[in-house]
Amino acid sequence: MSELACEFYNEAMKSAYRDLFPSLEYLGSATRYIGEITDIIDEVPLFDELELGEVEALCAFMHCFGAPRGVTLISEGSNGEFLLIILTGKVKIVKQSADGDATTIAVVNPGGSLGEMSMVDGQPRFASCVTLDPTDFAVLSRDDLGEIVHSMPRLGNKFLLLLLQVMTRRLRDTSDHLLPHIAGATV
Repeated sequence: MSELACEFYNEAMKSAYRDLFPSLEYLGSATRYIGEITDIIDEVPLFDELELGEVEALCAFMHCFGAPRGVTLISEGSNGEFLLIILTGKVKIVKQSADGDATTIAVVNPGGSLGEMSMVDGQPRFASCVTLDPTDFAVLSRDDLGEIVHSMPRLGNKFLLLLLQVMTRRLRDTSDHLLPHIAGATV
């Protein structure tokens, strides 16, 4: 990609990211927060096996936002074109039951990620994510993930494998949690 095309692409993506969260504070490119990201790197399963240079390359495709307490970052049933990595604060994951009751199914701390399933499979969001504290987070869009896979295939494939490992770990945890409740049922 030429330098001019790259600059145009970056400006277009910046605008697209701002449109995702128009009412939230846009903090800029994640490269501005590489220090904070490396401080929590041990808590970010998506970055587990990445070298510092690879994390920096990924950050070039991510944008950061700040949200006050009580803001819905992801709404259950909405389209999922991005994932979030929590940098500061806490976010609760809330699932609506068929009768309309909301149940908190998890709390995500700094280093945790949200929205991977929908970003990968294109299905509507499984649950809502609401900030419990003022929260800063980084966003990676499906389009930018595709650009990473295209322009940096080794890094893109490595990141996709880590994403798959995170999702598989969550599936195993959920299965372990549900198994006692379905013991004796035909599976």
